[in-house]
Amino acid sequence: MTSQEVKYGEREIASGKLITFPNPRVGRRYDINITLPEFTCKCPFSGYPDFATIHITYVPDEKVVELKALKLYINSYRDRYISHEESANQILDDFVAACDPLQLTVKADFTPRGNVHTVIEVRHQK
Repeated sequence: MTSQEVKYGEREIASGKLITFPNPRVGRRYDINITLPEFTCKCPFSGYPDFATIHITYVPDEKVVELKALKLYINSYRDRYISHEESANQILDDFVAACDPLQLTVKADFTPRGNVHTVIEVRHQK
């Protein structure tokens, strides 16, 4: 195996999409809180890496997002040139498209860079 071969983890990340399964308690309102502390992407202007903790809180309707698929989906951002604002909004849009929750909040808490700390919080309500 050469270092140029695509690794199995890279293949899984590249094909990463949000997968869902049936909510076991449709009709019961409950919160699902997920923290993803290793989010990375690249600044679309400088190319410098950006790091964030992504907090997802949602009230499921008929579907729940599978966690391994979410992990791979989030890792797919690591080489993407995308702003803080767009990354939070894109995560929200993709999450809504996948599971159509009753409520969803995505909070992207970016590590300070150049003495600037940015937190983006976006919401969806059915």
